[in-house]
Amino acid sequence: MGAVTRKGQTVRRPAGSWTPLVQRLMAESRRRGLDFVPAPLGVDDRGREVIEFVEGDVGVYPMPAWVWSDDLLVDVAHALRKLHDTTATLGLPQSGWRRDPVDPPEVICHGDVAPYNTVCRSGRLIAFIDWDYAVPGPRGWDLGYAAYRWIPLTRERHPDGHTGTRAEEERRLDLFCAEYGNADAGDVLNWAVHRLDDLVSYSTQRAAVGDAAFQRTIELGHVALYERDAAWIRETYAT
Repeated sequence: MGAVTRKGQTVRRPAGSWTPLVQRLMAESRRRGLDFVPAPLGVDDRGREVIEFVEGDVGVYPMPAWVWSDDLLVDVAHALRKLHDTTATLGLPQSGWRRDPVDPPEVICHGDVAPYNTVCRSGRLIAFIDWDYAVPGPRGWDLGYAAYRWIPLTRERHPDGHTGTRAEEERRLDLFCAEYGNADAGDVLNWAVHRLDDLVSYSTQRAAVGDAAFQRTIELGHVALYERDAAWIRETYAT
């Protein structure tokens, strides 16, 4: 949501009051073996957050075909499960994040697991990036949004999605839930709608207080798209 630059093998990005806690989350996760979390490297002399640069490919619109492979979808499900199981045991504070915790705060969620925040090599997951919206919350907070972006839960010929049919969406949703383990497809769909509703309200609130990044998302039509997508999921899957 701000200016991001690369310097050598590091990434520099705007920091905030939440940055020390996010970097603590990343460091603790890496110490517990989550190698898909980039190394946090503190803050530079200009006050910017410094993070390890991870070499690879990132899905950007229009999405390349490799984003929609079943192998990558399975990688995302497995990585999310590892993240949630690990962060449930970290004992990190409930306050101090960029957003207020989401009830019930079972785990620490990444908050934005999407193709544009996933670094891949040869079509397989290497790292999740952009952790600044990490927040304590239920597993569904991540699962619903990941399903929306990765299945994807969109109508056919959607500008952000692929051209899969509803039957293909349902197959991929079932695969995602099975590979995550003990995830109910109906619950994930409900969380997907909740996340889109929240995106609309949060973006609108931030824009109203002068946040230029969110004002831009409204101008670009993203918020209107989220509203249409939430309505489509409700109508199609009767959530």
